[in-house]
Parts: sequence; structure tokens; C-alpha cells
Amino acid sequence: MYLDLNRNLTEAQVALREQTHRFAEEVLRPAASRLDRMDPEAVIADGSPLWDALKEAYRQGYHVRGFPESLGGAGLTGLDSTVVTEEIAWGSCDFAAALGVSTIPFGFVLGTGDAELIREFVVPFARDRDAQYVGCWAVTEPNHGTDSLLFSTEHFRDPNIALDTTARLDGDEWVLNGQKSAWVSNGTIATHALMNVSIDASRGMAGGGFCIIPLDRPGVTRGKPLDKMGQRALNQGQIFLEDVRIPRKYMLVGPEGCTEAVGGLLTGANAGMGTIFSAVARAAFEEALAYARHRIQGGKPIAEHQLVQQSLFQMFMKVQAATALSRAASAYNRGGPPAAQMSMASKVFCTQACHEVASAAVQIHGGLGLCKDLLVEKLLRDARASMIEDGNNEVLGLAAARRLIDG
Repeated sequence: MYLDLNRNLTEAQVALREQTHRFAEEVLRPAASRLDRMDPEAVIADGSPLWDALKEAYRQGYHVRGFPESLGGAGLTGLDSTVVTEEIAWGSCDFAAALGVSTIPFGFVLGTGDAELIREFVVPFARDRDAQYVGCWAVTEPNHGTDSLLFSTEHFRDPNIALDTTARLDGDEWVLNGQKSAWVSNGTIATHALMNVSIDASRGMAGGGFCIIPLDRPGVTRGKPLDKMGQRALNQGQIFLEDVRIPRKYMLVGPEGCTEAVGGLLTGANAGMGTIFSAVARAAFEEALAYARHRIQGGKPIAEHQLVQQSLFQMFMKVQAATALSRAASAYNRGGPPAAQMSMASKVFCTQACHEVASAAVQIHGGLGLCKDLLVEKLLRDARASMIEDGNNEVLGLAAARRLIDG
């Protein structure tokens, strides 16, 4: 296993890391490799390796690793949680994202403190050991992507820019209509969604709300899973709503708290992306280093050629820098009021570094790096998607700059 440069890890943290690493190596990575070669419809079908891997992850409690022990979670906090996410992502960024997203609706309900809703949604999810409860965050739409997340910018309150998915109060029920985009992670398999909707369009994106929706409600339909270049074990697809009715209490946040809620979720998601893709960068570096040690060219291992040595060293620096930044951003945001610009910096830097490291790993493998039988080929495709999902890197950079300028 890769040497962690943090000398302050406790024995318990080292054991936790090693346990998770074994699970990622023995279960998640092989499953992700098989799913990578399958048709998207086959990936989500009954009997797919997707379900075997998810069920095993649920049985081991990885879906509730951050939930309190009183609800059956592991109660992991701080570096413990980060280390677990790193090792899961080392094995498969697809499954790391799927497990993280699955938690979002139920974690959001838990954060409300509403005892009735916690009994209805959180307790069954926390007790689930067979992947019967799967969550998603349905925010982006065909006409709204990163712009629906940029809570710190002026346009978020522009009355000419609002979500197209609407919620209208009718007595004691909300009536939902609209469409969420094909990029909803877990969208084709989720049982529940945390959904962003427009309540008061005159306030722009800030006039939105967050509701939890059981996706077996009348009027909910799904699109087909996307056929993507990377992260193919992470299913993504559209969600359609036609006069979908939910109880009034399922609207968890209204316009008065929308901006803060978007900021909190995006900050957490961006920090998670930094953690995930610093680990993917590590996986690519390890593959390149191992190959360079035994591949013979010019009568000696290519690791003995100076150009390859320089490439390996550049990769090593980027992995260390990404890991350090992602851990620092996560720790900072857990320690008090979160700073979105820290998480945005982590997401942008780590995903860019990951793509560069994965590309260099393919280059070191030469022609073999282009073959689908090799892990580095998949890692490069996975890394490419990371610079777009959970906020386009260029736009996130502008949003972070705005926060820095405004103070």
C-alpha cells in the first residue's frame, strides 16, 4: 500500500485504512472494471455486479460511515472519514461517488432534526444492509448546470434565472413539475431524491427549495442511463415529474434558507471530489511506478531512464499536493463555518492534478496504456469527467475568486 506521509495517524486509523483498502481492492475495483465494459442498461439490471458491490458496501456500513452510532452508523469524523473515502476512491471513484451521493437525501433529513422525518427516512436507510434505500441529489436541469450551484454570485438572485422544476403549494401538499438532467448520479436506481425546485422564481435561484421525494410516487418517471466515456459504474440519468404530490412536510428548506443550503451542499460535495480524485491520482501513480520498475527498454527498466524518472517525480509531487490540500480543506470545513472557496480550490486542483497524473501514467505505459485491459486507461477516462461534474472547474474558479475579492 502507498506510504501515507502523515506520521500522526493513530493505530486505529491505520487499521481502518487497511481494512477499507482491502475492501476496495477485493470488491470495488474488480466490480468497477467489469461494469466499465457493460452496456449502461446492463449495469443497473438485476443480477449486475453493481448490486453485489453495493450490497456488500451496505453490509459493511460504508453508506452510513458518517452517521451517529445511535442510528447504526460508524460515527466517523474528521480524518477517519477522509481516510475511508480515499481508500474507497482508490479502488473505484465510481463507487465512491455512488455511495457518497446515496447518503445525501437521508443526511439532509438528519440535519433538520425533525424526529418524524428521521424515523420515516433516516432510520430505515441507516438499518439497510441490502441496498434497498439508494439516494440521489437532483439539482441540475437541461437548461441549468453549474449556474444552479453558484450561490455566492450575483446571478443567483437574478429573477431572470431560475430552475425550471417548480413546486406549487396546494393545501397540505406540494405539486412538483419539471425535469432533472441526465447527469443525476444514481438517478436511474435511486429510491429517494433530495431535489432542488423553484418556489419563488422572482427571487431567481435563491427562490428555490429542497425537498425529499420517494421516487415511487405517481408521476415520477426516469430516463435511460447515460452511456459515458468514464465512471461507467456510476449510473446517471434523467428524472421527470408530472404533477407529483408530496406532503407539505417533505419540503425541508424554502427560499429563506435556500442559498445557505446550496452553499453547504456544494461545499461538502466539492471537498468530497477533492478527496476522491486525490486518491485516483494516487492509484494512477502507483500503476505507473510499478510498470516503470519492470518494463525493459534500452536494456534496463524504464524507471532507470531520466525522462521517466522526471515524470514519476512530477506525478509524485502532484499526488502529495492534492492529498494535502484535500485533507486540509475537509478538516477546515469540519472545524467551523465552512469556506466554500477552500472546497472549490480542493476540487479544482485535485481533479486537474488527477487528470494530469492519469495522462502521464498512460504515457509511461506507452501503447499498452491505450488498451482497455489496463487500469490506467480507465483511470484517465474517469479523471476526465471529474473536471466537469459537481461544478465545471472554470466556473468554480470564478465563483471562488468572487468570494476572495468580496471577502
